Amino acid sequence: MQITAPTRDSADITAIALKAYARAVEAWDLSVREAAGLADMSESTWKRARKPGFKGELTKDQMLRLSAVIGIYKALELYFSEPLSRSWLSRPNAGPLFGGARPIDVAIDGGLPQILGIRTHLDALRGGA
Repeated sequence: MQITAPTRDSADITAIALKAYARAVEAWDLSVREAAGLADMSESTWKRARKPGFKGELTKDQMLRLSAVIGIYKALELYFSEPLSRSWLSRPNAGPLFGGARPIDVAIDGGLPQILGIRTHLDALRGGA
Protein backbone atom coordinates (compact mmCIF):
# COMPACT_ATOMS: atom_id res chain seq x y z
CA MET A 1 0.00 0.00 0.00
CA GLN A 2 1.48 3.30 -1.12
CA ILE A 3 0.76 6.40 0.91
CA THR A 4 0.82 9.66 -0.99
CA ALA A 5 0.58 13.19 0.27
CA PRO A 6 -2.65 15.00 -0.53
CA THR A 7 -2.34 17.35 -3.47
CA ARG A 8 -3.95 20.72 -3.78
CA ASP A 9 -6.11 21.37 -6.77
CA SER A 10 -5.45 24.37 -8.97
CA ALA A 11 -8.29 26.38 -7.40
CA ASP A 12 -6.66 26.04 -3.95
CA ILE A 13 -3.26 27.04 -5.31
CA THR A 14 -4.76 30.02 -7.12
CA ALA A 15 -6.59 31.16 -3.98
CA ILE A 16 -3.41 30.90 -1.88
CA ALA A 17 -1.33 32.76 -4.48
CA LEU A 18 -3.90 35.54 -4.83
CA LYS A 19 -4.17 35.95 -1.05
CA ALA A 20 -0.39 36.25 -0.68
CA TYR A 21 -0.17 38.59 -3.67
CA ALA A 22 -2.95 40.79 -2.27
CA ARG A 23 -1.09 41.06 1.03
CA ALA A 24 2.09 42.20 -0.75
CA VAL A 25 0.15 44.70 -2.87
CA GLU A 26 -1.52 46.07 0.26
CA ALA A 27 1.78 46.32 2.16
CA TRP A 28 3.30 48.22 -0.77
CA ASP A 29 0.21 50.42 -1.06
CA LEU A 30 0.00 49.84 -4.81
CA SER A 31 -2.87 51.31 -6.79
CA VAL A 32 -5.42 49.05 -8.46
CA ARG A 33 -3.79 49.93 -11.80
CA GLU A 34 -0.31 48.98 -10.55
CA ALA A 35 -1.48 45.75 -8.89
CA ALA A 36 -3.39 44.70 -12.00
CA GLY A 37 -0.51 45.60 -14.32
CA LEU A 38 2.02 43.71 -12.24
CA ALA A 39 -0.20 40.61 -12.35
CA ASP A 40 -1.02 41.12 -16.06
CA MET A 41 -4.73 41.45 -15.38
CA SER A 42 -7.31 44.05 -16.24
CA GLU A 43 -8.28 46.29 -13.35
CA SER A 44 -11.75 44.73 -13.23
CA THR A 45 -10.29 41.22 -13.08
CA TRP A 46 -7.93 42.23 -10.27
CA LYS A 47 -10.82 43.76 -8.32
CA ARG A 48 -12.65 40.41 -8.55
CA ALA A 49 -9.54 38.27 -7.99
CA ARG A 50 -8.52 39.98 -4.76
CA LYS A 51 -11.78 39.00 -3.08
CA PRO A 52 -12.15 35.63 -1.35
CA GLY A 53 -14.05 33.10 -3.40
CA PHE A 54 -12.70 34.16 -6.80
CA LYS A 55 -13.58 31.36 -9.23
CA GLY A 56 -11.59 32.50 -12.25
CA GLU A 57 -8.50 30.80 -13.57
CA LEU A 58 -5.09 32.35 -13.96
CA THR A 59 -2.68 31.71 -16.79
CA LYS A 60 0.69 30.11 -16.19
CA ASP A 61 2.28 33.53 -16.82
CA GLN A 62 0.06 35.14 -14.20
CA MET A 63 0.86 32.42 -11.65
CA LEU A 64 4.58 32.84 -12.33
CA ARG A 65 4.22 36.59 -11.87
CA LEU A 66 2.42 36.15 -8.55
CA SER A 67 5.09 33.72 -7.37
CA ALA A 68 7.93 36.04 -8.36
CA VAL A 69 6.26 39.07 -6.77
CA ILE A 70 5.77 37.15 -3.53
CA GLY A 71 9.49 36.32 -3.70
CA ILE A 72 10.26 40.03 -4.19
CA TYR A 73 8.13 40.86 -1.18
CA LYS A 74 9.94 38.28 0.95
CA ALA A 75 13.36 39.49 -0.18
CA LEU A 76 12.50 43.12 0.60
CA GLU A 77 11.21 42.18 4.05
CA LEU A 78 14.42 40.25 4.76
CA TYR A 79 16.85 42.76 3.31
CA PHE A 80 15.36 46.09 4.38
CA SER A 81 13.54 47.29 7.46
CA GLU A 82 10.35 49.33 7.37
CA PRO A 83 9.58 51.79 5.93
CA LEU A 84 12.06 51.07 3.10
CA SER A 85 10.90 47.47 2.65
CA ARG A 86 7.39 48.76 1.99
CA SER A 87 8.33 51.72 -0.22
CA TRP A 88 11.31 50.35 -2.21
CA LEU A 89 9.18 49.25 -5.16
CA SER A 90 7.66 52.72 -5.57
CA ARG A 91 10.82 54.81 -5.13
CA PRO A 92 12.98 55.93 -8.05
CA ASN A 93 16.07 53.72 -8.23
CA ALA A 94 19.35 54.79 -9.83
CA GLY A 95 20.62 51.21 -10.10
CA PRO A 96 21.52 49.84 -13.54
CA LEU A 97 18.45 47.62 -13.62
CA PHE A 98 16.15 50.62 -13.20
CA GLY A 99 17.89 53.67 -14.73
CA GLY A 100 16.22 56.12 -12.36
CA ALA A 101 12.72 54.63 -12.80
CA ARG A 102 10.60 53.13 -10.08
CA PRO A 103 11.00 49.33 -9.84
CA ILE A 104 7.20 48.90 -10.03
CA ASP A 105 7.12 50.70 -13.40
CA VAL A 106 10.08 48.69 -14.71
CA ALA A 107 8.36 45.46 -13.60
CA ILE A 108 5.03 46.35 -15.20
CA ASP A 109 6.62 47.55 -18.45
CA GLY A 110 9.08 44.65 -18.68
CA GLY A 111 6.65 41.89 -17.77
CA LEU A 112 7.64 38.52 -16.38
CA PRO A 113 11.30 38.64 -17.52
CA GLN A 114 11.83 41.95 -15.71
CA ILE A 115 9.93 40.79 -12.61
CA LEU A 116 12.19 37.74 -12.47
CA GLY A 117 15.22 40.00 -12.98
CA ILE A 118 14.19 42.14 -10.01
CA ARG A 119 13.71 39.05 -7.88
CA THR A 120 17.15 37.76 -8.86
CA HIS A 121 18.65 41.19 -8.15
CA LEU A 122 17.16 41.28 -4.66
CA ASP A 123 18.19 37.69 -3.91
CA ALA A 124 21.76 38.62 -4.91
CA LEU A 125 21.67 41.69 -2.65
CA ARG A 126 20.79 39.59 0.34
CA GLY A 127 23.51 37.06 -0.44
CA GLY A 128 21.58 34.50 -2.47
CA ALA A 129 22.69 32.90 -5.69
